[in-house]
Amino acid sequence: MTALHPQWAWELAGASGEVLDRPLSPVFGTRYDAEEWLGAHWRTLRDQGARTVVLRNDGALVAPAYDLGAVPEQVTVRPRD
Repeated sequence: MTALHPQWAWELAGASGEVLDRPLSPVFGTRYDAEEWLGAHWRTLRDQGARTVVLRNDGALVAPAYDLGAVPEQVTVRPRD
């Protein structure tokens, strides 16, 4: 049976590349909702052992993997001269 609505979910992997069974990504109806959720939760996911995340749409790879360990803890903006 085919899904009536697209299903977007993040696949979470640990430091050695293994797909994690915890934490889990919710399933989203839109890519926007999936990306917004990741933006709000990436620090928690990283702290729970997720190293990389990949977005999937109905199981198909959509985006390249994001390395949660490479994201700076704080992003600073330098004032213009």
